[in-house]
Amino acid sequence: MNHYSNSLTVAPTPTNIEGERAWTATGSSGALSGIRVLDLSRVLAGPYATQMLADHGASVLKIESPDGDETRAWGPPFVREGTSAYYEGLNRSKDNICLNLRTEEGREVLWHLIAGADVVVENFKSGTMPKWGFDFETRLRPKFPNLVYCSVTGFGSGGPLGGEPGYDAVLQSFGGLMSVNGYADGLPLRVGVPIVDITAGNLAFSGILLALLERERRGEGQLVDITLLDAVASLLHPHSSNWIHGGQTPQRTGDAHPSVVPYQIFNAADGDLFISAANDRQFTKLMTLLEAPELATDELYATNSARSENRDSLIQLLSKLILKWDRTVLSKRLTEVGVASSPVNTVDQALSSAQATHRGLIIDNEDYKGVGVPIKLQRTPGPRPRRVQDKGESTLQVLGAMGYDHAAVQRLQCAGALG
Repeated sequence: MNHYSNSLTVAPTPTNIEGERAWTATGSSGALSGIRVLDLSRVLAGPYATQMLADHGASVLKIESPDGDETRAWGPPFVREGTSAYYEGLNRSKDNICLNLRTEEGREVLWHLIAGADVVVENFKSGTMPKWGFDFETRLRPKFPNLVYCSVTGFGSGGPLGGEPGYDAVLQSFGGLMSVNGYADGLPLRVGVPIVDITAGNLAFSGILLALLERERRGEGQLVDITLLDAVASLLHPHSSNWIHGGQTPQRTGDAHPSVVPYQIFNAADGDLFISAANDRQFTKLMTLLEAPELATDELYATNSARSENRDSLIQLLSKLILKWDRTVLSKRLTEVGVASSPVNTVDQALSSAQATHRGLIIDNEDYKGVGVPIKLQRTPGPRPRRVQDKGESTLQVLGAMGYDHAAVQRLQCAGALG
């Protein structure tokens, strides 16, 4: 039998299979309580989006292949054998089943799961789901008109690069982000976090919520089409707008802002300090505090346009003045007069700061240890995060809840559908 045809042949199964029963936590608290999400994604963008849905009460069922999500091996550090800290940070509060979707029987189970889902999220290479018989327009949408289907790809399904795989660093390079990151006399630099994937995950989360809201109005689901290319393009402001309206190719400016001066890192006596004087009033306050008020009225520096044109000479003057200060003292004084600044913290310093603790940005309890929920709702704060499950941990429980009896589960196992 051709396992990669455009039509799905469902093998004989018990007649009482109900996909909706696969989700065991639909009664949890949160703004998305009762929403059933089927997570077919792996690596970062998709899992990040579905984790945010789970954070706010959606019941998320993650499907992993027998090989597993490759980020489980992206360590050290490892939380436990077979699960890296990387994977742990993207997959809390999800039930987990293992399905081999390269088998007819595995796709049979998937069909029933889709039938019970409100939302499906996948980031397979474009064309994979249609090849398996799950094309959204021709198969899923007619059969399940209420379904919200989110597809995350590198470049989309059409166009010159349609169907090409996408990777965060590749899209940072292709999408122009690397070209504006780094110093003018150095090489283009990758942003130090997978910012394109994270942005795509946030866009997927937003798109799913928009589609669910619109479904409440019209009673129909729709496709949520997210690409890494669109995500990186959304990150290029103000460079993109400057190019569209000014016609000049943006250049790297290091830690400095391309349009606002001063807006960069300076060396203080005991470490690095970021300072932003984003308008003329703040610049005057900065210069007064640094005991050089005459610079605020100097025609070379009195306006942002003038400061931008004379950036190099101004930064030399500021650097000498700031080097005399302890960075914590200067930052505190700047804050008091209304000028934005901050010591350049390391990750551990940032996440262990008193304010981060106050905001609950670190969760550390018997169930889960990781970064806290970044969206905080007053009336519906969401359930307590649950621990990350092992691959296939809930497979038998979920199949049993759906109505698969022992004989049916054995048939799936013998067919290799359960890994």
